[in-house]
Amino acid sequence: MLRFLDRLQPLALLALRIVLGIIMIAHGYPKVSGGLSEHVLHVSNLGLPGWLAYCSAAAEFFGGILLLVGLFTRIAALAILINMSVAIWKVHWKNGLLGNGGYQFPLSLAAIAFALILLGAGANTIRWSPPLILTKENVEVALDIFDEAIAASQ
Repeated sequence: MLRFLDRLQPLALLALRIVLGIIMIAHGYPKVSGGLSEHVLHVSNLGLPGWLAYCSAAAEFFGGILLLVGLFTRIAALAILINMSVAIWKVHWKNGLLGNGGYQFPLSLAAIAFALILLGAGANTIRWSPPLILTKENVEVALDIFDEAIAASQ
């Protein structure tokens, strides 16, 4: 049973990439689509250089896109981890873990980013070659996984 779960690791990494990518795109899109001046002001009010707002917006929006397609995953995840760490430090820490505006959500996102840095994108990515090439070996592996799933459920 555990070997079957090990074979599903690429699916778990795909789920982490999709969830983190969508959330980061949703948070970054308003910044890159016209709200960047407000974000620069907000970052400056935190006592940080205003130009870091551009890095933050890029990490969120473009990093999220890179995660979705699985391209430069570790670099994008590192940028998101740094972004979330600064958000926890400068914005959410004072509210506690579970308080209103607390750091539980950015901490969760940072943990997902950390896992992607360590584990990489997985098999379901856009790489220098197509992510899935239908070969006899790939079909045999898929059938083996399917057989193990049926056997485990009986």
